[in-house]
Amino acid sequence: MSRPVLVDPDALAAWLDDLGLPGSGRPEIDRITTGHSNEVFAIARGGAEWALRRPPRTPLSPTAHDMAREARLITALTRAGAPIPLPQVVAFDADRLGVPAYLMDRLHGAVVRESMPAAFVGDPTAPRAISEALVDLLVAIHAVDWRAAGLGDFGRPDGYLERQVPRWIGQLDRYRTRPLPEVDEAAAWLTAHTPVMQAPTIIHGDYKLDNVMFAAGLPVRPLAVLDWEQATIGDPLVDLGWMLGLWLDPGESSVFAGANAALFPHGPVPTRDDLAVRYARASGRDLEHLDFYAVLGLFKLACVMEGSYARFAAGTSDDPLFALLADGVPALARRALQFAG
Repeated sequence: MSRPVLVDPDALAAWLDDLGLPGSGRPEIDRITTGHSNEVFAIARGGAEWALRRPPRTPLSPTAHDMAREARLITALTRAGAPIPLPQVVAFDADRLGVPAYLMDRLHGAVVRESMPAAFVGDPTAPRAISEALVDLLVAIHAVDWRAAGLGDFGRPDGYLERQVPRWIGQLDRYRTRPLPEVDEAAAWLTAHTPVMQAPTIIHGDYKLDNVMFAAGLPVRPLAVLDWEQATIGDPLVDLGWMLGLWLDPGESSVFAGANAALFPHGPVPTRDDLAVRYARASGRDLEHLDFYAVLGLFKLACVMEGSYARFAAGTSDDPLFALLADGVPALARRALQFAG
């Protein structure tokens, strides 16, 4: 069975024409992402390049993949002059391509994922520079005046932290097909240890190393923070806990640990404690309850990934990555419980 076309070239050409963008006729369209979440395509026409972002073929949940919300946030941060490198949104449309999608400038950079980008290999200072830049960007995101940026209605900060466990357990229960005692144990621990929420800020919602693009050359320089689909207004330490929960210290391994594993062969890599201290000093925030936020991040990821596993088990997805989640989801919950002590 053939898969549906994710970008209609004629519809895209008409949209580019109406926007007055360079060239004429059908553009070149190349898929960039692997399709586990939102799709990104490289678009070229008339000597110009863009990137197109649209939801996946099979949505993961009714509230995920909100292209309008993501485009609005990036545009607001850009207009407010936020000191955060971002892709520039060219246009958003809810239905020209049959789904909500937005067009942005194409960026050419390096992302640290399975391996160290060639541009940084051979420089033993690069792993630390990349890691510290990641923390400094997060501090900058959390320092933005979100009300002044026109994002006063972008989230519901009141009660944000208390809503997290009920929200994710509720989502999990919609597709749960097997016992997950470690996930339930993490939920109970979080409920019993929820701290007083920090002053609300913009939060990225999926902040990790491979959601930051760096310039493809030395010295290390961030080029763009990407993938803002889960952004909202809430407790900033949710971002930090998510990032650090996925961060590997030397000698550790994890099924879905962060991309910093790619840094280890190339020079000294800061530990979670190193990064937490750097964030605390720059932000002035109290990290007394940081373990709570690390547990929360891994618990949330386990709940989300169980949805992907449920799709695979039901035969509605043939993504081979999702087959690994039979053991991967319980492993994520066990890692969460390690942070719980």
